[in-house]
Amino acid sequence: MRRRAVLSGAVLVVAGTAGAGWWLRDAPPPSAAAGVPTGTATVTRTDLSTTTRVSGTLGYTGAYAVYRQGADGTVTWLPQPGQVITRGGRVFAVDNRPVRLFYCDRPAWRSLSLGVTPGPDVRAVERNLVALGHATTARLTVDGTFTRATAAALRRWQRATHQPVTGRLALGAVTFQPGRLRVTTVTAQVGGPAAGEAGGAVLSGTSPTVAVTLAVPVTDSHLVRLRDAVTVTLPDGDTVPGRVSELSTVASSPSEQELGRGNEMPSVAATVTLGRQVAGARFDQAPVEVGVVTDSAEGVLAVPVTALVALAGGGYGLYLLDGGTRQLIGVTPGLFSDTLVQVEGAGLREGATVEVPAT
Repeated sequence: MRRRAVLSGAVLVVAGTAGAGWWLRDAPPPSAAAGVPTGTATVTRTDLSTTTRVSGTLGYTGAYAVYRQGADGTVTWLPQPGQVITRGGRVFAVDNRPVRLFYCDRPAWRSLSLGVTPGPDVRAVERNLVALGHATTARLTVDGTFTRATAAALRRWQRATHQPVTGRLALGAVTFQPGRLRVTTVTAQVGGPAAGEAGGAVLSGTSPTVAVTLAVPVTDSHLVRLRDAVTVTLPDGDTVPGRVSELSTVASSPSEQELGRGNEMPSVAATVTLGRQVAGARFDQAPVEVGVVTDSAEGVLAVPVTALVALAGGGYGLYLLDGGTRQLIGVTPGLFSDTLVQVEGAGLREGATVEVPAT
């Protein structure tokens, strides 16, 4: 895989020693009489890669607002910020009756019972009842039509959660949210009106999924690809594997914050999901760096960068030590990666010994 990094701006910076060869290009040829202390290194066969560093922000994905729907009442219980609520769990309570969490990508807008017109809200209720174990797809067809099987499943759920067993779902008995809910802010107060002040949200939250958001300048967007494996460096220095899970195809203008940092270039939004969620869970809206592999070479011969010497006639070479002899051979450098460089040359083999400056 080869993706050459041609970067602009301060957001993306090619890391490490990828530029070390340019210094060697201008260095004078070594003098045999210089008496510089030397050591040895072994030619290895390995995989090399170079990494581009992309600045990003680590935080929780999604932004959810939970409203009280249906009849007014008094708030009798609220969760604590930081609490994660899963399907079927209590989100808050009104008049000592819990409002529970069902997963759906749109809010509820009506009460449900036999005779209502089919709709996505009915389908969501059926899907959640199956997921919670109060019905099976063999006994309940998840098709958005409220049937007697739907009512029976509702009664089983109501009985299991100590509710009045009616086979109907009143508006406000559940709150529809896209998935698990991590509580961030609780607006309502116990003893206050369930509708909140001026009809505001009872509480707000995010998903419990930790991810990194990136704003990649359009001139460098070719360096980041969907499903790329990356490495995220956390604020405490810990590194976590990740993967590019979302990548926009539309560029957007820089935000006011980015303009304040002198970045006036349009960017492409990307999202990196962490491979170890627990590692990033203690951070929220924290600056991080994402390492994206932009160039790689597999199974190549490599030596320390310091083994290269500039030849008087141009190009590069290295001193090969074999059986007590010291021979200068020409080599073609390839990929620079950290302290190693890919090399090709006649007579060069894995396990050979080369000369390097003493450390």
